[in-house]
Order: sequence, then structure tokens, then C-alpha cells
Amino acid sequence: MRRRFSGSSAGLTASSQGEQGFWPSYADMMSAVALILFFLMLLSYIQNLITGNDLQSTQEALENTRVKLSDTQTTLSDTERALSDMEQTLALTLKEVEEAESQLDKITIDLDEAKLTLTQQQTELEQQKKDLAAQDKLLSDQAALIGKQEDYLKAASEELLAMRSQMQTIAVLRLSILEQIRDSFVRATGDSGKVSIADNGNIILNESILFDVGSSEIKTDAEPSLDELVTVFYKFLSDDENAKYVDSIVISGHTDSTGSDESNRILSTDRANSVLDYLLTSGNGKLSRYAGFFCAAGYGETRPVASNATVAGRSANRRIEISIILKDDSIMEIVESYLDLEVPSNPG
Repeated sequence: MRRRFSGSSAGLTASSQGEQGFWPSYADMMSAVALILFFLMLLSYIQNLITGNDLQSTQEALENTRVKLSDTQTTLSDTERALSDMEQTLALTLKEVEEAESQLDKITIDLDEAKLTLTQQQTELEQQKKDLAAQDKLLSDQAALIGKQEDYLKAASEELLAMRSQMQTIAVLRLSILEQIRDSFVRATGDSGKVSIADNGNIILNESILFDVGSSEIKTDAEPSLDELVTVFYKFLSDDENAKYVDSIVISGHTDSTGSDESNRILSTDRANSVLDYLLTSGNGKLSRYAGFFCAAGYGETRPVASNATVAGRSANRRIEISIILKDDSIMEIVESYLDLEVPSNPG
């Protein structure tokens, strides 16, 4: 519908001019809007292009990311497996380490024990060295002692030989005087069967040489034999070298078992004293100066030398024995001179 306009012409004129001015402005505005829309559309297109490119790139990137994620997951799985293997290996390694530590502890203990043993062995070795040194010194001392003992043995051997020589001298002297006594009786009586030297070294004179049976008086024909005995004793005792060894000269009487014990003791004692008295008074008493060496003793039947059950045995038991007793002091002086040698003592 067409709008009508009522009013003055002035108004119409004004309105006509105003309408002509309004449309151009609108067209411009629409052009501008269209242009803006175009630009917007262009921008949108460009943006779509860009967005599309970006989306494609994003999709590609996403795909790449997915691939990388898959690779990463694969790598992660591999890593986890590797980590699991490493954990197992670590567990085994830890176990081996523990075993190694245990072995190390054992080795340490063994080493400590070995060190202790070594220390003990070193101590023992030092002690053995000391003992060896002591033994060396002992051997040295013993060698020196052996040298001294050899010197001692040499000196002792010399002393022993000297002592043996002296003892032999004494024995020879004693045997000599006994043989002289025996020989003197044999010469005087002409009967060697009546005089003998016993195993104990005594001169044994049979009773029949000196006495009649049951008598203590010396027979006249026995006096020459006793005179010979005086000469032998005087010659022996007048030598100081001989006399120094003599302690006593014992004249002992013995009987058989015939008769009582008392009568036999008296008879044997009387016979021994008769012989002693004759020796000390014969030859003007030249043995009287040596009377201190002589003594008499009677033993009766107590010391038989044969069986009294036979005539021969009883005859052997009726006897006079002459014993020369050597001084113990003289013998001991010889022994002591030997013992006085200083024996080397062991320094240990």
C-alpha cells in the first residue's frame, strides 16, 4: 500500500529530499555488510582451510601420537619386562651379594682364625727359638762339662791306677807275711799239711803242731816254729811302711764240739793266750815293742771249718788262726784321696 502523505508542500519537499538521502546510505550499508559478510565468509573459508589443515595435521599428529603411544606402550611393556628382569636380576644379585657377604664373613672369620693361628705359631716359633738358644747354650755348657769330665776321668783313672797300685802293694805285703809265716812253720815242722792259708786270708795252724789234746801248754818241739814266727813278725813290723797299714794281729783259738761249750771257750782262749805270750816274750821280748798290734781271742766250737761228725772234721776244727787286720783308716785314706778329686758338676 502506498503511503500517503498529508501536509504542506514544504514538508513534502523536505520528505522527498530526505528519502533520496536515506536509500543511498542503506545501499552502502548493505554493501558494507555484504562486504563484511564476504570477508567473514572468506575468513571463515580461510579459517576452515586452516582448520582443515590443522585438523588433518592434528589427525596426523594424533595418529603419530597414537603410533608413538603404541610404541611408547610397547617400549613401556618392554621396559616393564626389562624392569621385571632387572628386578629378578637384582633379586638374584642381592641374593648373590648376601651369599657373597656370608662367604665374606666366613672368610673374614677364617682369616681372623688364621691370623690368630699365625700369631700363636709365631709365638711358638719365638719360644722354640728361645728353647733352641737355651739348648744350644746347654749343649755348649755340656760340651764344656764333658771336657772337664774327660779331664776328671783322666785324673781319676790316674788316681785309680795309683790307688790300685797301693791296694795291690798292701795285698802283696799281707800275702807276703802270711806266706812267710806258713813257710817258717813248714821249715820248722817239715809238715806242710799242718799249716795252710785259708780263703779268708788267715794262717791256720793245726792244734797238733802246738798243743797236746786238751792242753793249752805249748809243746817244746813247737817252740822253733814260734821262734820263726817271731822273726817274721819282727821283720815285718819293724818296717814302718808295712806297719802303717796294720791295725791288729789276732791270735784266735778254736776247738771241736767235744766237751761243754764253757770248757771249749776256756780251752780255746787259753791256747790263744799261750801263743800270744810266747810271741811277746820269745827272743828277749823283741816283739814286746809291737805288743799293741797283738791280741788273743777264744771262740770255742762256734766257728767250725768242717763237720764235727768225723774225726778228720774235728781235727780240722781244733786250730789256731792268725789274722792280720789292716787298718780301715789306711784303706780309707787311699779311697778318700781318690774321692777328693773334684767332680765337674752339671751347670744346668
